[in-house]
Amino acid sequence: MKLREVAERLGLEFLVAADPEAEVRGGYVSDLLSDVLAHAEAGDLWITHQRHLNVVAVAKLRGVAGVVLARGLRPGPETLQRAQQEGVNLLTSPADAFDTAGRLHRLLAP
Repeated sequence: MKLREVAERLGLEFLVAADPEAEVRGGYVSDLLSDVLAHAEAGDLWITHQRHLNVVAVAKLRGVAGVVLARGLRPGPETLQRAQQEGVNLLTSPADAFDTAGRLHRLLAP
């Protein structure tokens, strides 16, 4: 499913829409960057509370479809600028990580 459609159906707000047509194949929830580096897969929608510059680097390295910041969190301008430069989709969810992940799972389940 395209990221744009996932965002619409889950009520996510794009903060950086670098590639809203990216294909979302799954989801991954973690605040540990080392965990995401080791286990997230290309095409995952990464749900986290982290909002610093390193999130963009990890997202780029793993090729995730986008990064969703839970609980309406928003990154600073440096992170937004870096995400735009690196072509990383950044979104925010008004819901907490648990609810966002559950709704994503139901949406993507066969």
